[in-house]
Amino acid sequence: MFKRIIVAYDTSPESRRALASAIRLARTLGSEFHVVTICEPSGLSASFVSAAAPSLAQTLAADQITLAEQRLAEAREMAGMHGVDLTTHLAQGQEVEMIVSCVKECKADLLVLGIHQRTRCLPLLWSTVYQLALESPCSVLGVH
Repeated sequence: MFKRIIVAYDTSPESRRALASAIRLARTLGSEFHVVTICEPSGLSASFVSAAAPSLAQTLAADQITLAEQRLAEAREMAGMHGVDLTTHLAQGQEVEMIVSCVKECKADLLVLGIHQRTRCLPLLWSTVYQLALESPCSVLGVH
């Protein structure tokens, strides 16, 4: 059914539930399992920091990468506790673009995402999850 499963992982509770579900699914199906986490550009505030203190901007970027690596180590440990091997991916850039790129690179059959529980409203239509569902070249599983 699904030979390659990838989950987009950050530190949110929704993402942790998605990771747990994806681990169980990968174990049950005997699927290849991947986890991707993203370091997004820090935006306007980073530009101000960079202009005021270039070394501080470099420190902030390094800290962001360290935190992302810790997330991946956490995912690897959780998968290992369930007997699932996993390949980790750390991407830097715009979240939707980088996740879709990783899905394509891994040739994933299924992208697993954590879904934030919100009321039905227009902003939901433009959320990251919605964008990923539209742009992903594979099936998408949303986990509450």
